Amino acid sequence: MVPTRRTAVVAGVLFLVTEVAAMGGLALYGPVLHDAGYVVGPGADTRVFLGALCEIVLAAAVVGTGVVLFPVLKKQNEGAALGYVCARLLEAAVIIVGIVSVLSVVTLRRGSDGAAAGDTASLVTAGRTLVAVHDWTFLMGPNVILGANSLVLAWLMYRAGLVPRFIGVLGLAGGALICASATGVMFGLYEQVSVPGAVAAVPVFAWEVGLAVRLITKGFEPAGVLDEFSDGRSPVTPAAG
Repeated sequence: MVPTRRTAVVAGVLFLVTEVAAMGGLALYGPVLHDAGYVVGPGADTRVFLGALCEIVLAAAVVGTGVVLFPVLKKQNEGAALGYVCARLLEAAVIIVGIVSVLSVVTLRRGSDGAAAGDTASLVTAGRTLVAVHDWTFLMGPNVILGANSLVLAWLMYRAGLVPRFIGVLGLAGGALICASATGVMFGLYEQVSVPGAVAAVPVFAWEVGLAVRLITKGFEPAGVLDEFSDGRSPVTPAAG
C-alpha cells in the first residue's frame, strides 16, 4: 500500500471513529445530562464512565485526523494545513473539558452521601453548573470548532481536487451551516439537541461520513495527490547494465 493510500485509509477510519464515539458518548451521558437530581440520587456512574471513555476516544481520533492528514494537506497549503491541525487540537481540548465537567458531577454525587438536607440544593446547583459547562463545550467543540475545521479541510480538499468535487462542496456547506446553527443556539433561537439543531447537523455529518467512506474505499483522487518526492520530480530508474 503506497503512503498516500495508507494515509487515506487511516484518516477515513478515524473519521468514522469520531462519529461513533461522539454518538455513543452523548447517549451514555443521558442520565447525568438530563436528570437535575442526579447528583443527590443513586446515579448511573458506570454508564457515565463509559460515556467519558467514548469521548476520550473521540478526542484522540479528532487529533489523529489532523495529524494523519497533515503530510498530504501541507503540500496544498502548509499554513492552512497547520491551522487545521491546531484547530483539531483545540476541538479535542474542548471535548476534554466537557469530560472533566461530567466526571466532576459523579464525584459530587459520591461525596453527597450523608450530606445534610440543607446542602441538597447547593449540590444540585453545583451539579447543574457542571452540566452547563459540558453543554457549552458540546456547543463550542462539535459545532463551532468542528464547523471551522470542516470549512478548512473541505476548502483544501476541493481546491486540490483530493476528493470528488461534490464531497468538498458538501463539507463547505455543512461547515457553514453548523456554525450558523451554533450561533442560533447561542442566541436562544432553539436548543442544540432539537429538531432544527439535528437538521442543521445532517450536512456536516454526511460530509464526514462521505469523506470517510471515500478515503477508505478509493483514497485520494490521483490527480490531486502531489508527488511524494520533495523536489516534485519522479524518481529516476537506473538503466539496466
